Amino acid sequence: MISFTSAQLSAWLAAFIFPLARILSLIASTPIFGNKEVPARLKVGLAFILTVVIAPTISIPDGLEPASAQGLFVLVQQIAAGLMMGFSIRLVFAAIEMAGDIAGMQMGLGFANFYDPQNSTFQPVVAQFLGIIASLAFLALNLHLYMLAALADSFQAFPISTAQPSATAFRTLAEWGGSIFAFALQFSLPLIGALLITNLALGILTRSAPQLNIFAVGFPITLAVGFAALMMVMPFLSPLLDHFSQIALETSSRIMSQLGSH
Repeated sequence: MISFTSAQLSAWLAAFIFPLARILSLIASTPIFGNKEVPARLKVGLAFILTVVIAPTISIPDGLEPASAQGLFVLVQQIAAGLMMGFSIRLVFAAIEMAGDIAGMQMGLGFANFYDPQNSTFQPVVAQFLGIIASLAFLALNLHLYMLAALADSFQAFPISTAQPSATAFRTLAEWGGSIFAFALQFSLPLIGALLITNLALGILTRSAPQLNIFAVGFPITLAVGFAALMMVMPFLSPLLDHFSQIALETSSRIMSQLGSH
């Protein structure tokens, strides 16, 4: 008859529950995987499979019980680590959607809003279009595999332990969050420049021909120029997304290293 002690069962549970908490929180907070349209069973199943693969390579401190005070502290640490990694990657999509929001407002499509199931908000049609294209490019470039590789490496940079994490990582995450405005401006700057020139030309035309109905003529011209500029910018979306995603993965790895530094 095979028998197990309570210490052995507690060690096996700790070796599984702590990695599962980090992996599940990452999946729940990342784009695409964390979409509310993705069934919860699929998210939990994917987290379970990844935990089964990654857990044997992780070392857990001896005597760490999940139901103890230290165990709950470590569990909160793992959830926070997964959320920080997922948030750092989601900021890339937030920057692209912000660029679409800015471009849509300049094109005159600020009133054309659609429901975004990923963020449970209403977004301009241009922002939602760029978000969908960015999601497809994210999968086509295999960036989700790089994300899973960074997740596996995070257990080496920030191992599961009872040590208190460093507060420097939270500052790094805040600084990375402030960079989405720069990224959004980089992508939307060609559209803003083209629409600014168009609006200046329409202003000069209105001054030279006051009898011209600028509201009847200006909106179609602005819309056409905006779509033309967007069509010329689209080929640069994939390289830009790849570049931003690599920076996001490097930032998440640096955050994990800073969490593990004492």
